[in-house]
Amino acid sequence: MHELKSLEAPSLEDFDALAQEAYARLPQTFHQLTGNVIIRVEDFPEDDVLRDLKAESEFDLLGLFQGVGLAHGEELAHTGVLPNMVFLYRRPILDYWAEHKETLGAVISHVLIHEIGHHFGLSDADMERLERETP
Repeated sequence: MHELKSLEAPSLEDFDALAQEAYARLPQTFHQLTGNVIIRVEDFPEDDVLRDLKAESEFDLLGLFQGVGLAHGEELAHTGVLPNMVFLYRRPILDYWAEHKETLGAVISHVLIHEIGHHFGLSDADMERLERETP
């Protein structure tokens, strides 16, 4: 497991490593469904994302799925369509983590499961079950 070597907040690179580890712990069937989803870590959402989602603060959004979800009739290949991506927003996730008793890895897993879960049209119950089954 990726270990943080100091008391400083994890860098974008550290956070990316934690996200990749969290994704790797998800069940294999989940990996087969997600295919080539790209996970990107950024400090905050872009201003246009905040505006489009009517967020009151840049800390309101922990993650975002961007693309065409399978629940919305995604075809396997579209010309000119960007790949599906999950954005994890480091600073809001760190803020959330500081206020709760979960590990940072657990918070990152939660955000990943929910953002990818939206991609597949999973219910909240399905996502909660997946979280319980993920080590």
